[in-house]
Amino acid sequence: MKLSMRHRALVGLTLFSMFFGAGNLIFPPFLGAQAGQQTIPAMIGFCLSAVGLPMLGVIAVAKSDGLPVLAGRVHPIFAAVFSFCIYLSIGPCLAIPRTATTSFEMAVVPFLPQGSSITAAQLVYSIVFFAVALLLALKPDHLTDRLGKLLGPALLTLIVVVFVGCVLHPMGTPGQAVGGYTNGAAVNGFLEGYQTMDTIAALNFGFIIALNIRAKGVDDNKTVVRETCRAGIFAGVILLAVYSALAYIGVQSGAAFPGAANGTEVLKSIVLELFGPVGIILLALIFAIACLNTCVGLISCCSDYFAKIFPVLGYKAWACFFAAASMLLSNIGLNQILAFSIPVLGAIYPVAIVLIALAFLHPLIGQFSRVYPVTIAFTGVVSVLAALDSVALIPKTLASGLRMLPFYANGLGWLVPAVVGIGLGILFSGKKTKNGVKSNRYTM
Repeated sequence: MKLSMRHRALVGLTLFSMFFGAGNLIFPPFLGAQAGQQTIPAMIGFCLSAVGLPMLGVIAVAKSDGLPVLAGRVHPIFAAVFSFCIYLSIGPCLAIPRTATTSFEMAVVPFLPQGSSITAAQLVYSIVFFAVALLLALKPDHLTDRLGKLLGPALLTLIVVVFVGCVLHPMGTPGQAVGGYTNGAAVNGFLEGYQTMDTIAALNFGFIIALNIRAKGVDDNKTVVRETCRAGIFAGVILLAVYSALAYIGVQSGAAFPGAANGTEVLKSIVLELFGPVGIILLALIFAIACLNTCVGLISCCSDYFAKIFPVLGYKAWACFFAAASMLLSNIGLNQILAFSIPVLGAIYPVAIVLIALAFLHPLIGQFSRVYPVTIAFTGVVSVLAALDSVALIPKTLASGLRMLPFYANGLGWLVPAVVGIGLGILFSGKKTKNGVKSNRYTM
């Protein structure tokens, strides 16, 4: 059995809804505002990491029978540690708390009476937000009905309203690029795409999508994989369109209101100019729906993973735990969460990117047993050291050596070591004999 076109669209919208959260809303508009005349190359880079890589991640994991199998090609211990780090970063340590913090700043703070306690209001909001998210996440096989049919389309409609307003009432020509976009706009946009966290989320959302596909009556494993891949492509197309619209909105803001500190200020300036006070209500709904969608998806996939690793607690108990822990962490504040996330993502993201690339190269390199461990080792060491260097936590001599790597200044110092790792992995894997047994001619 295959999914009907209608159900494929619903599954694709569900995956889009799970991807499109806090970071997806605030980074593209800020990119447009800062890049100005360099928005097109900046968006090409951004979409490569924020659309292309997540789409490939969903497909890679689907074709590899899951993240544990894919990461297990490196080593079982790596699979356990990497998966654990991934789930913590997209779970209670970074991404889930960020959904509540970002939506609070946009959906609640503008409406608080003067003199109100923001701390108390944030606590109350986070309790309500995570209670609603938990109720939706307790039945992960029903997400297509809840996200795909209702919340996803509602979110898209609201974004289209703001975009059309900018098209009908343009506010000026694009300004000059500022910051990192003045030189190397495409590379800077690529690195900004890390902040959406969608590539590492893509390594885990496949389970939830497969569960919803099976709930529609599809039982054959190969068909489930195909439909999951189609959902990834469908979600990628929508993400590309929405990011382009948000970047255009940001360009308008940069021309009319230069000097915005972040993406939330960009969006706020635009909707106020276009719609007046009603615009703030519109923006509040956009942020609340987007962040709730992503929060539900993240709680679902994290709870499923930890229920399998630590089965003493079932799925529902883990979902309650993650909702409660994330609620507490969300009250730290958005700036603190974002400051912590940058070095952590800088360490994890390159490994995830290379792992996805190896999955697609597997038909060519699968026979070489040491390609995966050597390549990931080279990539991981460089990416972790670079992340520590970004917060000045390594000796100056080591930092100086790292900075000699090609593309290091552009945040891509791991690229050449990854390529070298593939070559060395092939070299030290030996050759297969006619009987299919690998020779031990090369050792490490």
